[in-house]
Amino acid sequence: MDLLRSLPLGLYLEQPVTGLHRLDARVKLGWLMSFLIAPVLANAPLRIGLVVLLIAMTVIARIPLRVWRQQMGWLLMLGILILGITAIAPDGLSVEHQPRLPAQEIAFNHEPPTPPAADSRNPWYNPFGWGQDRTVPPSLVEDSLPQPHEYQYVIFERGRFKITRRSLDLGIRISTLLFTLIYSTNLYLLTTAPEEITAGIEDLMSPLRRFNVPVTEIALTLTLSLRFIPLVLEEVQNLIRSVRTRAINWKKLGLRGTAKVWFTVVERLLENLLLRAQQIAGGMQVRGFTSPNEHRVRWHHLQLKARDWVAIAVLCGFWGVRLVWGWQGF
Repeated sequence: MDLLRSLPLGLYLEQPVTGLHRLDARVKLGWLMSFLIAPVLANAPLRIGLVVLLIAMTVIARIPLRVWRQQMGWLLMLGILILGITAIAPDGLSVEHQPRLPAQEIAFNHEPPTPPAADSRNPWYNPFGWGQDRTVPPSLVEDSLPQPHEYQYVIFERGRFKITRRSLDLGIRISTLLFTLIYSTNLYLLTTAPEEITAGIEDLMSPLRRFNVPVTEIALTLTLSLRFIPLVLEEVQNLIRSVRTRAINWKKLGLRGTAKVWFTVVERLLENLLLRAQQIAGGMQVRGFTSPNEHRVRWHHLQLKARDWVAIAVLCGFWGVRLVWGWQGF
């Protein structure tokens, strides 16, 4: 099992260089925040449109199939599974309840109460009832009126399976929100280098320097954390391989023995990660690194180009559609 290939979350795709790679990191960060904020109080068509837009962006950018097949595949399967389970689950509105107290606490009369007699008086404009048809009650006449539209709350019902409008809407909300949050973030990390991400965030946070906020230190910490993700996956992969090569008989160990083995593995993982962090800190000290302000390295020069302005214009149009037609009550 190769975690760096089977679970490439948070990794950067160096080759091939796609159209998303060429966009400015600040523009892509704006798109990412839009994908994270737009689903809030949005209707079902807009949520489905966000999923379709993410898939279209992946296909149009010509990202290799081997890269996004596993990531998008399991996310789509998980979203469809959540949608199906939530759609057939009870929505909570059609719950039948029985009152705990009797209808008449004093008399305890088990007979249903007699409904009040209908008012048989004639209206003021026809006191003698001339031309009035008394064969059909008014209630039946009102029930037989045609309805203005064919609205049905229950969409599908067969046996124990019932899909209502509320359950289907809830399933769409949960599944699309899960896919949008995870895949949009993963697509951003896949097409943006860690140094470019930190440079863009540092540039956007530069006005906070007036309030004595350590923007450069925050950017450096973010760079080191993004660089540390592959090291964590590598350590986890090595420990899992070491456990598998020992051919441990888990049935003989039992529950207590299995828990003891995995606690030992987790302890070893933490020790290895702390050792890696200490090695990185030692390497920075040997090279004379004292503070980020004195040892700043510019890997990327951020400059908006024509394609970046096009992406910004499309983003403005996206938010126009979201604010006009994307509300939940639409």
